Amino acid sequence: MNYLVATTKSWNIDAFHLHAPELPGTWHLISQPEQLTVALLDKLQPDYIFFPHWSWHVPDAITSQYQCVCFHMTDVPYGRGGSPLQNLISLGHKKTMLSALKMTSELDSGDVYAKVPLELNGTAQQIYQRASLLVYQIIRLIVSVNPQPQPQQGTATIFQRRTPAQSELPPNLNPEQLYDFIRMLDANNYPHAYIEYGNWKLELTQAEPCTDGTLQAKVQFHPLIGKPL
Repeated sequence: MNYLVATTKSWNIDAFHLHAPELPGTWHLISQPEQLTVALLDKLQPDYIFFPHWSWHVPDAITSQYQCVCFHMTDVPYGRGGSPLQNLISLGHKKTMLSALKMTSELDSGDVYAKVPLELNGTAQQIYQRASLLVYQIIRLIVSVNPQPQPQQGTATIFQRRTPAQSELPPNLNPEQLYDFIRMLDANNYPHAYIEYGNWKLELTQAEPCTDGTLQAKVQFHPLIGKPL
């Protein structure tokens, strides 16, 4: 059996190198969107293609010919759409499901191969890394059992993808909301929580609640482009 994993995030690439050697079959990795071509797939003829944390459109020519499995950090059909982790935390969720879906032309609407619980404590980076390990629990199940994916049940709830401007710290947050806002944006290559102060942009990471009800965080000052220092 022949399998392909397509992912660009460093933590998912690390998880591939850690777990793929333990799995049955022959495994291949692509880590750049431009590597995913029909010509490559025609050569490899993978039985499954797995897409952990993949943010690019996969052409119908691929999804219609191959068994493509994507992963979404909600209990679908609840939470289809963009920025699932940030939307979940901002809505007060403490846990979720990591869902493995048959990739289709309609975003996050495909049949479900499996779901596993995922805790939402810690920074976004810690949660993404935790999810990357759970992905391989699901992959192991799929390649071992070859389950028939089942249609999603219930009414769909759609999340909107966040924009970088939405990372600006809102006013009047209580300590728990402030902590959640900073940690849900605290991931590599993600727009961190920030405040604009004069000619500076103050980025906030590594938030930690204190026993006296206050909050501490790391602050990094960046000059605002176009504003003189």
